[in-house]
Order: sequence, then structure tokens, then C-alpha cells
Amino acid sequence: MEKITLSHGSGGIQMHRLIDSLFLKQLGNDVLRLKKDSAVVRFGGKNLAFTTDSYVVNPIFFPGGDIGMLSVYGTVNDLAVCGARPLYLSLGLVIEEGLERTILEKITRSINAAAKTAGVKIVTGDTKVVEKGSCDKLFINTSGIGEICYKGLSTDKVRCGDSVIISGPIGDHAISVMSRRDGISFAAGVMSDASPLNGLIGKAMSASKNIRFMRDPTRGGLGTTLNEIVDKMAVGIMLDESAIPVRSGVRRASELLGLDPLYLSCEGRVVLVVASMDSHKVLRAIRSDRRGKSAQVIGVVCAQHKGRVVLRTSSGGKRIVPMMSGEQLPRIC
Repeated sequence: MEKITLSHGSGGIQMHRLIDSLFLKQLGNDVLRLKKDSAVVRFGGKNLAFTTDSYVVNPIFFPGGDIGMLSVYGTVNDLAVCGARPLYLSLGLVIEEGLERTILEKITRSINAAAKTAGVKIVTGDTKVVEKGSCDKLFINTSGIGEICYKGLSTDKVRCGDSVIISGPIGDHAISVMSRRDGISFAAGVMSDASPLNGLIGKAMSASKNIRFMRDPTRGGLGTTLNEIVDKMAVGIMLDESAIPVRSGVRRASELLGLDPLYLSCEGRVVLVVASMDSHKVLRAIRSDRRGKSAQVIGVVCAQHKGRVVLRTSSGGKRIVPMMSGEQLPRIC
């Protein structure tokens, strides 16, 4: 009898199979089957984006952030990458019996500060307390609503020759969480990249009407996100390893632990597929934002690797970058 494992929540192959074989099979409809970061629905004469996410990160405090900040920014970013202006969030808390009130107060202050930074309002919520051992300190669910201001984003719009852009270094969040959880001293100085992307994305959208698709590379990292873009498509993606920004601390930690930065979670980065003629304009707009100073064009959409992501290595070779299988780092978000 098949049982659910941590890999079913990793963002990789096992999670996608679970979604397709169970949730879409039982619950599927024309909106859900699109599998977007946010559902796009029409209500009151407007196109709205609606999303939800749950946060179970361990530990709840890590270098550069905490579970409260993460819950706000993660939901804001899922709305923003769908071309929406985030407006309102809900907040659901599952609190373990025995959690110190001072910790809950600190998390609540962090949520308030993050909402103000992102320009959204917490307008409804729910609180549950469960017996000690039934959850790990604190789990948070946030749902969000935003108004679509940039229409037509879809993997169906991706074309050969389009540029692939990443807004900054990859893997910071995963290594930050892991360093606090496992006491990895060599990762000192690596801070989570958790941050709101709506401002940066707004600048990119103002610079070009030829952004094809956007997604934030959270669970499964950059490698899995790019595979999601070209899955079952008549195009592939060729990446340039030397162009992909990775901080030295993340690179050292990955080498020592046998991890691939391409599969490490990010919480403040966005991947954009942009028509090549506008790539420099979009790159310039992203770099004008303090959260996008290290943005780079890292690859190109091509015809010769249909449905696949291929990496041109720094040594001049090539290797296939498959969707992540298994679980590199549990409880990252």
C-alpha cells in the first residue's frame, strides 16, 4: 500500500504525480487544472487572483527571517508572479500547546511588518491550538487575493529564442534554514532571501508587454521550476551555468553536503521568460530594484531539447537538469 512520504511535498516529481493522480482527478476543474501559483477568476467585472499556502518551516526563526514573514511574502509572491497586485490576506494559525506567548508575539509583529512592507492587509483569520506533539510549535496558512494588472501570462506563450531571467542568487533561503536547524557553521553569513516580489515585478511589467511567464522558484528550486515551464512543451531551455548567480557561502555548503544549488529553495526570487527583444529592458528594470541588483539572463528557450532543461556547464560540457526527485531538504517553507 502506497504511503505519503516527505518527498510528496518536495515540489518535485512525486508531488506532481500526487497532484495529478489524486487531487486533479477528484477535484479538477477548468481553473484548477491550469496549476498556476494563483487561480485567476472573474468576479464583479474584474479578473482576480486567489491563492493559498501553508508554512511549516523548521526552525521557525532562521537567519534573515521567520515563519511569520515567510507566510506573508510567500503568498504575496504567488499573486505577483501571476501578474496581480496583491491586496488582502487571511491568516490561519495552528499553535502547539505550550508555545511561549513571547514567541507568538514576536511572530505576530513580524507578520505585521511584512504586510506593511508588501503593501497588503490582513483582513481575516483563524486560530487553533492543538495538543503538545500534534504540530511543531507553529504552522501558518495564508490565503491572498489580488487584482490582475498584467494579462496573458502562460507557459503557452513561451517561444523559441525567449530569454530566461533570474532576479538574484539562488539557494540562500534553503541554506539559511539548514544552517540554523543543523548548526552548519560554514554557512555563516548566508541569510534567507525571503522578501516581497510585487514591487520588483511591477517594475518589470512596466518595462515590457512581452513577459511570457513568471514563477518563484520555491520548493524544488530553479531546476524544478524551469522543468515545470517546458513540461510537455515543444521547446526546451538551455541554461548557462556560468551566468547563474550563487553566493560563495551557498556554493561551499552545497559542495560539502552534496547538494545541487539548482534544487535549493528560494523565497525572494522570480524566474521570468521574456521575449528576447525586451530582455535588456526587463533586466534593467529589475536591477533598478534593490532586491534585483544581481539579476541575470541565465538561459534561452530553444527547439532542440523539447520538454527538457539542459545546462551548459562551466567546463564546456552539457547535462540534463531533470525535475527534482525525492527530498533534498525537508521543512524549508
